[in-house]
Amino acid sequence: MATAAHYQFRITRLVSTLPVHRAFHWLHLHQPQMRMWLLELLAIPAPPFGEAARAQWFVERFTAIGLTNVHLDDAGNALGELGPGDGPVTLLSAHLDTVFPAGTLTVPTEEGSVIRGPGACDNGPGLTALLGIAAALRYANITPPTTILFAANVGEEGEGNLRGMRHLFSTGPYTGRIRTAIALEGSGTGAVVTSGLGSLRFRLTASGPGGHSWTDAGTPNPILHLARALTALSSVPLPDAPRTTLNVGRIEGGTSINSIPESASALLDLRSTDPTQLRTTETHLRAVLAPHPVVVELIGDRPAATLPNDVPLLQVLRAVDRHLGLRTEPRIGSTDANIPLSLGIPAIAIGTGGTGGGIHTLAEWYDPTGRELALRRVLLTLLDSLPDSE
Repeated sequence: MATAAHYQFRITRLVSTLPVHRAFHWLHLHQPQMRMWLLELLAIPAPPFGEAARAQWFVERFTAIGLTNVHLDDAGNALGELGPGDGPVTLLSAHLDTVFPAGTLTVPTEEGSVIRGPGACDNGPGLTALLGIAAALRYANITPPTTILFAANVGEEGEGNLRGMRHLFSTGPYTGRIRTAIALEGSGTGAVVTSGLGSLRFRLTASGPGGHSWTDAGTPNPILHLARALTALSSVPLPDAPRTTLNVGRIEGGTSINSIPESASALLDLRSTDPTQLRTTETHLRAVLAPHPVVVELIGDRPAATLPNDVPLLQVLRAVDRHLGLRTEPRIGSTDANIPLSLGIPAIAIGTGGTGGGIHTLAEWYDPTGRELALRRVLLTLLDSLPDSE
């Protein structure tokens, strides 16, 4: 097994090359260009299952940068390649979608260096970094030995259920070719997601004939049935180790105060760091709900998995961080990396610099100041983790 010194030598040698210096130079000079890209893409709504317009914008940007085989796949992912085009593939991705529903005002505003607007931090920084890394590699005339697949993918948030990643790894033409995956996710510099937080999402639905609150009094009320079922969930055991959580995130139903509703529903989010515990808790949840007149529908399933500590991808990242004077901070998270990790494919999700906050709120913000260091981190990790051509 290669030593830390081996990886450190490789990174030192890589950084000393003229093409990498040219790529760094592009990233340094083109921060205004990246800011403009961010403002443009944030103005294009990308609600759950409504990412098509933003994906088309990425197709145009990928084409202008000079990537090859630029296209939209059957899932709606915007894709472009750099490299030979056949053989093994390294995936560099960032998710297109936001949590905000259709109709949300998405035009960003600027306050000094800060950019405000829905999706400004999740995942505006990752998407602009995706373009920046591609443009820097093209400017530096870096031809990778194996193909880099750039993907602005759909379906990372909520009920999207990672559908963009599922397509790439299970049904699309790149299935079986992707050997390494790096997901660009939000702001920050030192943190890296190496463990995929597993989750199961459910919709509970109670139904009835409905009616008038006075003349049809006594008719079964779906809201009350649903409320009793949700209250019963407090008896589901949630261990601290492995940490497991259950959340009711949304309730809806009914039409007016003087109407007995015909239906009511709630969305549940069950999470655990351990895949076995996740299924055990699901069994408890279904048992608790069984006596209640509600339909339990599974609407999301994100597998839990962890990147082994000794894989080359993680060794490369640590060497890069030592070179850049950063402290590697492994984290657990629910990201696009869940899918490749669950398949045994080395994968991480990594921040792209700057600072941000208010994620998943209308007050979301991002400040790209200082993000150049994180972009160098991504670039070096990407280049040194490329597999040999076959």
